[in-house]
Amino acid sequence: VQLQASGGGLVQAGDSLRLSCAASGRTFSSYAMGWFRQGPGKERESAAVIASSGGVTYYADSVKGRFTISRDNAKNTVYLQMNSLKPGDTAIYYCAAGRVYSSQARHYLYWGQGTQVTVSS
Repeated sequence: VQLQASGGGLVQAGDSLRLSCAASGRTFSSYAMGWFRQGPGKERESAAVIASSGGVTYYADSVKGRFTISRDNAKNTVYLQMNSLKPGDTAIYYCAAGRVYSSQARHYLYWGQGTQVTVSS
């Protein structure tokens, strides 16, 4: 599975962005998908995860109520809608695919190249 993330950019606090992650291959619908992020000087952390069917989602406390993860299995794409962005959301955002629905990065097998999100105050 190859993953291509896009949609990052430079925005102001309070703005919105939508990240997309397009996957190759015909088995996309069998993978749990996650968005992870790594801020300056920080460890990689999970932001949001969605099960293969799309019926179950997880959000980190720091993004709950502001971010929404969704997927379109017909388009082999997972999205992360980010609203009310804060400077603390500044990070490289990575999408990942795994066989296990998990918020832990070690369970994910395939990773995209990352897309930079910068939120100015």
